[in-house]
Amino acid sequence: MDLLDVESVPDYIASVPDLASRLGKIEQVREVGDGNLNLVFIVQGSDGSVVLKQSLPYVRTDPNWPMTRERSAREAFVLASHQAIDPSHVPGLLFYDETQYVLAIEDLSDHRVWRTVLNERTETSEDDVSAAAALGEYIANVGFGTSVFGVGSAAHKKAVARAINPELCEITEDLVLTEPFVGHEHNVVHPLNEPDVAELAGDPEVVHAVGLAKFAFMTRAESLLHGDLHTGSVFVRFGADTSVRAFDSEFGFYGPLGFDLGMLWANYVLAAARAVAQDQTSRAVQLVGLGRVTWESFERTYRDRWPSRQDPRVYGDTVLESLLAQVWSDAVTYAGAEVARRVIGFAKVADIESLPEDQRVQAARRALRASRQLLTFHGTTPTPDVLSDVTTEPLGLA
Repeated sequence: MDLLDVESVPDYIASVPDLASRLGKIEQVREVGDGNLNLVFIVQGSDGSVVLKQSLPYVRTDPNWPMTRERSAREAFVLASHQAIDPSHVPGLLFYDETQYVLAIEDLSDHRVWRTVLNERTETSEDDVSAAAALGEYIANVGFGTSVFGVGSAAHKKAVARAINPELCEITEDLVLTEPFVGHEHNVVHPLNEPDVAELAGDPEVVHAVGLAKFAFMTRAESLLHGDLHTGSVFVRFGADTSVRAFDSEFGFYGPLGFDLGMLWANYVLAAARAVAQDQTSRAVQLVGLGRVTWESFERTYRDRWPSRQDPRVYGDTVLESLLAQVWSDAVTYAGAEVARRVIGFAKVADIESLPEDQRVQAARRALRASRQLLTFHGTTPTPDVLSDVTTEPLGLA
């Protein structure tokens, strides 16, 4: 099939009766995708609007890097599953075309990407606290609701089989949990940060922690994860009708529940490193403090759902305590790995990259030191302030 473009989208809409009746007369089509894996269009009609997302057969920045287009079916499954459990925190899935690899998704044009909002701020904000809490609730709801506790053994096994996502999981295994720590052509840093990278990758304790985290990522099918939950995959709309939605779940699969939490924590650290470089100390303190907000919201929501668990005969409250401790410990490690990846490896973040050179070098150095502290942290008892406690000194907030 041909890939969609602005000119062909109206004909495509007309070929799908459900979309055609929803939108009415097509008035405008805008291509808005700026990622590496998909084409994204906002389609405005006389009766409504929709977002179309079509998977590319290659990585946009490297057409010689092929990608399976069937990943869109897995994204549709993840989005539909999460929507059924927690519809207020994901975009609505309206339609999926398995022959053309196109998802039709609720238009959230009245929202903004949270990373962009965070990078524009110069002062602390209660809006960010509300977003962090909403995401903790989301992680807990879908984490419990897609686990054996939420659906039982048979349904869980069927869902695990349906959500297998080997190609995109391999990307995570390579980009997040391998390449930054072994040296790779994807790794690029400022020359002044090369000693910082060498110090991180040269620490046997760091490599050991990453190896165990990678093994867990590959083998522990606990819950249906978003798989790429960071501040750049969250839409926010603040004000009287606040809304927080996690989007782009194409990396979703069944894995360790602490992974999503850790990805999000890492991006709080990166945002804080940016704030420190800009001499916004109180803002940086609040940003790492969002770790507590997300954890407490997650824990509270998960505990609230626990009484509804399947087969409570052996899943007693002591199991819950052990489970939460494991999630917390995993999150700390995955946070450390994600911080390193976003500084060293492929797919860096604007938090660091948009800074002036001198600030960028210092922010990267602080972030990598925070990464090392997270990866070598050995706490076993969950504490809400772990992100602040572990990263305060390396970020220069002590």
